[in-house]
Amino acid sequence: MRLLKSKKCWITILAMVFAGLSLLAFLLVGPPQLLALSESPTFCASCHVMEEQHTAWSHAGAHRRIRCVDCHLPNGNPLVHYVWKSIDGMKDVVVFNSGMVPDRITLSEHGAKVVQGNCIRCHAEAVSQMDTTRQCWGCHRQLRHRMSGIVAVR
Repeated sequence: MRLLKSKKCWITILAMVFAGLSLLAFLLVGPPQLLALSESPTFCASCHVMEEQHTAWSHAGAHRRIRCVDCHLPNGNPLVHYVWKSIDGMKDVVVFNSGMVPDRITLSEHGAKVVQGNCIRCHAEAVSQMDTTRQCWGCHRQLRHRMSGIVAVR
């Protein structure tokens, strides 16, 4: 009898742990449509402080066909991608909701490394004979959201 109660107890505990982990996974990832939406340029532009960058991106030639996350998040490993998406997303939420948004939004040192790595990853064949230690947007200034010719530099 005691063994039966012990077994029921473990099954209940395991069921609760499974339900809790399932709920946590749903809250972290959400329905697939929510995950896809959160990776769209429209979602990034929904924060009014990013309107300028979104407008510049939408006029940026071939790169307007790719999403913000294709350049601004690490894309070599899905786990690293989603970890940094969470970190950057929460940072953006805190900065926006605290009213501490800078007048001029710039890349952090980590962000610059990520963007540079993604440029090299996407354009590997074209840059195979080039010095990749220089920042790509140093020469390709039109790729910088503020330098696209659409948005005036403050």
